[in-house]
Amino acid sequence: MTAPSPAVSAGAIRTRDASPRRRRRARLTARATVLLTLIFGVLALSVAPAQMYFEQKAELARFEMQAEALEQKNDALAARAEQLRDRAFLERLARQCLGMVKRGEIAFVVVPKEGVPAPPPEC
Repeated sequence: MTAPSPAVSAGAIRTRDASPRRRRRARLTARATVLLTLIFGVLALSVAPAQMYFEQKAELARFEMQAEALEQKNDALAARAEQLRDRAFLERLARQCLGMVKRGEIAFVVVPKEGVPAPPPEC
């Protein structure tokens, strides 16, 4: 092992602890400035596409919900159309809602005390 130099043993070299504390100032180099400018530019330019993406995603969800509701309504209308193709169902509707009778039949209408008969709920 080598012996320390005379200057070190005599205390001629100051150590870091003995020096007055200086605040080290952060330096911003030209390269760092260009890099930060590019980063902020990319972030600024990506705000509009991101906003548009989220708006379109919300609109797509709305359209999917609307399509599902329309499909349910379409199924209900298809079922109703199928019912209306049945002759027995049509005859029952004609008798209940329109008060129609077959030839030779006599129709009776029961009038409640309030005066006006209420149509059946299917009409």
